[in-house]
Amino acid sequence: MVNLRWFTLRLVPVAFGAVAALFVACGDENTSAPSSGTNETSLIRTSEAQATLSKDDRGRIAEIGDSVEVHYRGTLENGDVFDSSLNRDPLQFVIGSGQMIAGFDNAVRGMSVGDTVMARLEPAEAYGEVDPALIVEFPISQAPEGIKVGDQVSVSGIPAVVTIVSDSTVTVDANHQLAGEILTFEIQMMVIK
Repeated sequence: MVNLRWFTLRLVPVAFGAVAALFVACGDENTSAPSSGTNETSLIRTSEAQATLSKDDRGRIAEIGDSVEVHYRGTLENGDVFDSSLNRDPLQFVIGSGQMIAGFDNAVRGMSVGDTVMARLEPAEAYGEVDPALIVEFPISQAPEGIKVGDQVSVSGIPAVVTIVSDSTVTVDANHQLAGEILTFEIQMMVIK
């Protein structure tokens, strides 16, 4: 599953420091990359009575600063589902706090409990475009023994994945796994606090 939450990474323009320190950790971390941009999110809103409304929730509109709980289903352009909360607890976050990718956060604003929205996010409103500067090749002699494609590593503290291992080099990609993708989210508002 993809982690929709993200945190800001600041990249210092260096050649990723000492290569020996680059392969700090192999593991299964799933950290989202930062996103930025101001592209407009394409929204289709519908109202459905699938959530239980309390007396206080009737007519309340989600705004910046509200704590919300939503169910969502995220799909790629080809229709493949990359993540869904439908078989687990709803996703909880505070609107406008920077916990979510920009387009998802914007799509939830203005919803009421029971509303469902379809939001189509361009890369700038999701996980950004693929940045070639975040794809780096190193001599294999400076990588841990047994490193293989798909391994999660840390490059100067930045999460990355190994994409190519040859006899002489290792290539790692620190872009988010959904960078460059147009994403569609079906979001249902469950709770507004």
